[in-house]
Amino acid sequence: MDTLGHRLTSPWRRSAVAAVVGALPVLAFPAPSLWWFAYVALVPWILLARTAPTGRRAACDGWWGGFGFMLVMHHWLLPNLHVFTFVIAALLGALWAPWGWLVRRMLGGVPSRGRVLAALVVLPSGWLAVELVRSWQGLGGPWGVLGASQWQVEAALRLASVGGIWLTSFLVVALNVAVAVLVALRQARVPAVAGLAATATAACAAWVWSPRPDTDGRVRIAVVQPGVVSGPDSADRRFDREERLTRELVGQDVGLVVWGESSVGFDLGDRPDLARRLAALSRETGAEILVNVDARRSDKPGIYKSSVLVGPDGPTGDRYDKMRLVPFGEYIPARSLLGWATSVGEAAAEDRRRGSRQVVMNTADGVRIGPMVCFETAFPDMSRRLAGDGADVLLAQSSTSTFQQSWAPGQHASLAALRAAETGRPMVHATLTGVSAVYGPSGERVGPRLGTDTGAAQVYEIPLAHGTTPYVRFGDWPLHAALLVLAAWGVTEASRLGRSARERRVPPARTAHGSPARPGR
Repeated sequence: MDTLGHRLTSPWRRSAVAAVVGALPVLAFPAPSLWWFAYVALVPWILLARTAPTGRRAACDGWWGGFGFMLVMHHWLLPNLHVFTFVIAALLGALWAPWGWLVRRMLGGVPSRGRVLAALVVLPSGWLAVELVRSWQGLGGPWGVLGASQWQVEAALRLASVGGIWLTSFLVVALNVAVAVLVALRQARVPAVAGLAATATAACAAWVWSPRPDTDGRVRIAVVQPGVVSGPDSADRRFDREERLTRELVGQDVGLVVWGESSVGFDLGDRPDLARRLAALSRETGAEILVNVDARRSDKPGIYKSSVLVGPDGPTGDRYDKMRLVPFGEYIPARSLLGWATSVGEAAAEDRRRGSRQVVMNTADGVRIGPMVCFETAFPDMSRRLAGDGADVLLAQSSTSTFQQSWAPGQHASLAALRAAETGRPMVHATLTGVSAVYGPSGERVGPRLGTDTGAAQVYEIPLAHGTTPYVRFGDWPLHAALLVLAAWGVTEASRLGRSARERRVPPARTAHGSPARPGR
């Protein structure tokens, strides 16, 4: 790749290669799920950027690599957003331009051992800074954070309990940097091996010393997944199917029944008949039912997506309104400027309204549940806040039916394992059409997954846990540490450049005859 990088004299050809190598990390995520590939997936991108002839070209390599990564990560949006998918990928890809420049700055040419050692910390910190910025909801949120590719690796889940998904991302990037140095810089193998050893040591330390959740009791929760229901009267027919599936749970000693996102297409205040049917289901099953209402509210203006708890006497009064909406899918940012997106894809014709606070609900069995809706499970701060507020079980109500045949359902379900491991709380990911899954307090899978070809009511025996993980207690400390590393590096570089500039301005000493003095022997 070093040789290839030097041979790519055509800017467009080099940009095309950057886009291809930038897309490689996506193979570590579901559906390919080549989780081990994440440890070397960035190596070609790093080797390309370090051979850039100028810092500007390295920034372009970073931009094009980010474009490839974002485009392939979100390729399932193409049927809905069409050309706008490329615009989004280009805008988000620009976030990696400084990272490409930083790769060349740290590893370009023949770097010293000290600079290589610094690169093992600075480059992962730069990557985390990119992930931090793009995790802002207005830019699409933290979908495809590199550490999320490790959702099925027990050691990585243990790391997530210490520093969240951010610590996992940091160490994965550090591994890639060390491997790239081993490949391209023979004289720097010692610091590269030291970096690999340090990463392995950190993983082992987390494995041995990080506290494990203390399980204490179990709760039986059922997930109702109706499957694909389409047509002009789909809301009524979906409700009928969910009702039939829920009746199959009678006599199974279930403590809670969870329906997916948009499982009820009418406000229960406007449709008291549906509220009565839900209350009857609760009495028959002996369990409360958490439904998700996607409708125009009867008590306030606008359309909301709301988690509503229903008991044997009807809605209990516990309600959570979705706070973080999907850009373009549920609202259009700066609609006055970008409203044209509705003419080229299936963007939201009307913006959904946002909730104002997260809610922990108390069930009749004394289990405290923390609901989130769909896209919100990508944000680790939301599940962390629910765990800190006392939730015993995290719940996600989701619907990815629009992207049924893509990688999106599997990728979305995998996030529940990470949220469970980060918080030390079990998590239920319930969808309308799959993939539905349940994970225990260490991120381990509980019971079967319900795929996109399944319509069923499935009961899960879920272990409860108590105690607080380091991530819940200390928060996003890897991000704060990364920003401090970048600030320290920036100060050091500025100081070094300042010294070099002063040395160039100082004229050489002269003899009495006016000729430059020669250094002594």
